Amino acid sequence: MSPQEIIEKALDLSTADDIVVIVDESSSANLRFAGNTLTTNGVTRSSQLTVISIAGRGVGVVSRAAVRPEQLADVVAAADHAAEDARPSEDARPLVEGGRSADWDVPAEPTSIGVFGAFAPALGETFATAEANGRKLYGFAEHLVTTTFVGSSTGTRLRHTQPTGRLELNAKSPDMKRSAWTGVATRDFSDVDVAALDASLARRLEWARNRVDLPAGRYETLLPPTAVADLMIYLYWTAGARDALEGRTVFSGPGGGTRVGESLSPLPLRLLSDPAAPGVECTPFVVAHTSSRQSSVFDNGLPLASTDWIADGRLAHLLQTRHSAELTALPVTPATDNLIMTGAEGGRSLEEMIASTERGLLLTCLWYIREVDPQSLLLTGLTRDGVYLVENGRVVGEVNNFRFNESPVDLLGRVTEVGAAERTLPREWNDYFTRAVMPALRIPDFNMSTVSQAS
Repeated sequence: MSPQEIIEKALDLSTADDIVVIVDESSSANLRFAGNTLTTNGVTRSSQLTVISIAGRGVGVVSRAAVRPEQLADVVAAADHAAEDARPSEDARPLVEGGRSADWDVPAEPTSIGVFGAFAPALGETFATAEANGRKLYGFAEHLVTTTFVGSSTGTRLRHTQPTGRLELNAKSPDMKRSAWTGVATRDFSDVDVAALDASLARRLEWARNRVDLPAGRYETLLPPTAVADLMIYLYWTAGARDALEGRTVFSGPGGGTRVGESLSPLPLRLLSDPAAPGVECTPFVVAHTSSRQSSVFDNGLPLASTDWIADGRLAHLLQTRHSAELTALPVTPATDNLIMTGAEGGRSLEEMIASTERGLLLTCLWYIREVDPQSLLLTGLTRDGVYLVENGRVVGEVNNFRFNESPVDLLGRVTEVGAAERTLPREWNDYFTRAVMPALRIPDFNMSTVSQAS
């Protein structure tokens, strides 16, 4: 049965008051390599069925993988029974009415190893170049295509096909003592210049030939777009309106309510999500497999629009369901699967920012990021794969790694320069979130709390 047929059959089988059926058809292709040699490649396919039954205000959710046609009735019956036994849901609202995608009847198209048709030969040439120059390359390339179908008893028939690609590339010196990382996000690998990425890694390995040990402390620091993405994504994930209203987060008002409307930065920073943003296009409607404090199954199919989370340095919106929006008396602004930050027009490139730095640190990326204090959104984590000392506009060597302690909200209030925004791949969160456009940031006093022995 096709996903569309599964949805129609499930809708017919249900005895619940209302029902939402979601089918996710996914496929992936990958290449993995180590020491300038391709090690593995493969293709996978999967299918996930989620049935959300509603009886009065009770909700029953059952998800199963690879459901066969003869198993469908049992899955629907299990969801119906769960809804009948469930307590009333506080987020219960009428389901979204209607809405039909023009391509609803089109079959899901999987990815294949052919997505690497032009990339793989270029990768082989890059291996040869790296080998000839004493570098070892490690990493992987992955392409995932997920087509999501959402149908409901109120007439919703929506679908979206989401391609997601990422490349992580790590270069090491022959003695394995010097390491550099880069990564890119892509929709189809046609825009990935692996030779240019390797050249950037070669330059960083050269920088690392000179070693400078520095103590912990506060340093003027250039955060590249990938590091900014990891910090801003965490900020975004914690920007739930319900939690803020209840005093749980950094976005809670000191006297109650939320901090919406408050200035977070003296600079004209903008942080937004837009499902139609070029290069980072994403699902233009709500897909909620379960309810949480930031999502509601009753909102499935709700259209998504461009939303400013921070506008001109001020907190503009928080993540809202229809339920939380009624509690906060603020607009309905559901989560969207991309994140974009921009500053004033004319932002400089990272290279130009380095050239204007008298003395400071240049980071490569952050990892092992963990939350320390939700009330201030204090995070801790480690630097990785290259921290470099900049003096008089040029990189003079690599320094030791650090553990940092910083709040991304607090950083917004201290940032002194915002570079040009570019598409980037977060290092820490790219298993979950890849669609990001971020600038480099200059922080005058980034807190390197301790020296780390991590390599």
